[in-house]
Amino acid sequence: MTVPHSPPRPIAAVLTDRLDDVAVADTAVRLARTHQAPLLLVAVLPAHAGDGDARAVLARVLPRVGPAGLGHIPAAHRLPPRRDTRLRTAAGLLALACRNRCDAVVAARTGPAGLDAAALREAAALRGGPPVHTTVPASWAPPRATARRPLSDAPESPGTTPR
Repeated sequence: MTVPHSPPRPIAAVLTDRLDDVAVADTAVRLARTHQAPLLLVAVLPAHAGDGDARAVLARVLPRVGPAGLGHIPAAHRLPPRRDTRLRTAAGLLALACRNRCDAVVAARTGPAGLDAAALREAAALRGGPPVHTTVPASWAPPRATARRPLSDAPESPGTTPR
C-alpha cells in the first residue's frame, strides 16, 4: 500500500506595508526553497483599506518572489476597526496561517502592535500555531559620495587661458 503524497505546506510571510517587508520576503523565500513549498503572502491592512492597497503591498515583494520560481498565494488580513489587544491581533493572523496549513510564519522583528515577531511567537505558544521566524532588515548605510576633484585640479576646457 502506498501512502498518498501530500502537497507541500506553505510558508507565510507577514507583510505590514513597511520597509521590513523586503527582508521578510527574502527570508520566507529562503525557507520555502528549503522546504520546496509555496509562499502565503499575507498583506496586513487596516480596516478601511481597499483591495488596491493589498495589491500595492504585494507588488513591492513580488520581484523578490518571482525569480525564485516558487508558487505564491496572495492573502489579505484586515485588522478590526476597534483596537484589539496585541495577542488577539496576533491570534487572528495566526488563525489565517493555520487555515492555510502553513508550516511556518516569517515576520519582522519590529512592526505594528500585535504583528511583530515577538507577539506572534507568544500567541503561537499560548494558543497553538506554526513556529514564527524573525527577520531583521539589513542595516542602513549612507550612500557613498562620489569623489570630486577640487576646481584647481579640474582639466581646463578648450579655449580658456591658464591662470
